[in-house]
Amino acid sequence: MRRTPISLSAAALAAALTAAGCGASEDDPDTITVVYQDYGTFHAADTLFRKVKEEFEAAHPEATVELRPIEAPAEDYQTQVNLMNGSPAEAPDVIYEDTFTINQDVEAGYLAPIDDYWAAWPDAEQYHARADAAVTALDGHRYGVMLGTDTRGLWYNADLLERAGVAVPWEPATWDEVLEAARAVKEEFGAEVTPLNVYAGTPAGEMASMQGFQMLLSGTGDTLYDEDAREWRTGTPGFLASLEFVRAVYAEGLALDPRDALNPAVGTLNNEERIPAGELAISLEGSWATQSWIESANQPWPEWADTMRFAPMPTREGQDPGATSMSGGWSLALGSASTNPDLAWEVMAHALNRENATLFAVEGAQIPLRDDVASSEEFQAADPTPDAAADLVDVTHFRPAYGDYPRVSLAIQQAMEAVMLGDATPEEAAAAYADEVAGVVGPDNVREG
Repeated sequence: MRRTPISLSAAALAAALTAAGCGASEDDPDTITVVYQDYGTFHAADTLFRKVKEEFEAAHPEATVELRPIEAPAEDYQTQVNLMNGSPAEAPDVIYEDTFTINQDVEAGYLAPIDDYWAAWPDAEQYHARADAAVTALDGHRYGVMLGTDTRGLWYNADLLERAGVAVPWEPATWDEVLEAARAVKEEFGAEVTPLNVYAGTPAGEMASMQGFQMLLSGTGDTLYDEDAREWRTGTPGFLASLEFVRAVYAEGLALDPRDALNPAVGTLNNEERIPAGELAISLEGSWATQSWIESANQPWPEWADTMRFAPMPTREGQDPGATSMSGGWSLALGSASTNPDLAWEVMAHALNRENATLFAVEGAQIPLRDDVASSEEFQAADPTPDAAADLVDVTHFRPAYGDYPRVSLAIQQAMEAVMLGDATPEEAAAAYADEVAGVVGPDNVREG
């Protein structure tokens, strides 16, 4: 029987934690508290940590692994973990941490560096070097170990596209070809099928800014942030072109009705209901979408492998490298308030071992970062991620991992929402975004045009 996850407002959570406490206290240093997300179609972390708890406590009778699943989307999950970290007595020992929040949590003093543990861990040599940057903060220290990574592209229903006259396998070379396929679906099915899903608007949160907008922007050659100059960029042609694409999708009726698109549960509804029901033809989505369809999912869809295909998202005009992607990934991090960091690291290392990393990669439809997992027969036999999605690691991009990024991300969501609702032209929304970013990071840290 699944344990009921925490599903509380920020205020309610704070009160509950104050009353009960949840971290490893000075009175009980052998209790290690693990906090993680368990929400929507994602239950891979819950599956993993229940296994870890059983195994670790059997091997260490003096220890207790206390699980604290939080039922909340990514932004609310982060808020609730921040509340827990606000008091040393309540702070978790092990944190399921989105890699893009590492720098802001380091700045807040919530995480402890794990350089020494990592250097002494034999399994460290199995991890691909590309994971190092994502868990290394600006101060040069390592603060986490990645559980896996992902890519993003175009999931499509092959039967619907064929019936609409679109050649399958579908391999769009430009944004225009993506729109042409969506228009063909609309002409064939009318209101019966939504042609194209592009996440947009503030309720969708990071799905909108990363899976929606930055998937477009990364195909233009422009960026949100200039790493060399250490400046945020506004007013670029690529930013405007990305908003123009959003405008076309929603203004032409190729996307979900705005009321549905602005539902905070839109991702879950798409992957668990609309896609299996044949009501959504193309979705700009993550490689992990299969976790909604595999046997262990909430609502398994055995036919997905015969129905769904994955195509890389093309660059705007098909310019090199021809395709683009955005990647993220979650890590395990060590809480700075832990009273027994050595034991907490042992729990982390057990969760990250070859067997458990394989389980998480399969259950969470992840691209593994352990070489021995990626090459193992167990993973390759069960891997639900398409080869085309894994291949995108070579052309993928990452979000700016800086403390100001969450507010910049919100400004992106607001710009998209204004365009999708027709409240602003792409030019007006881009100008409003530029003003907002200058206010967030300071005008001296922005370069326009």
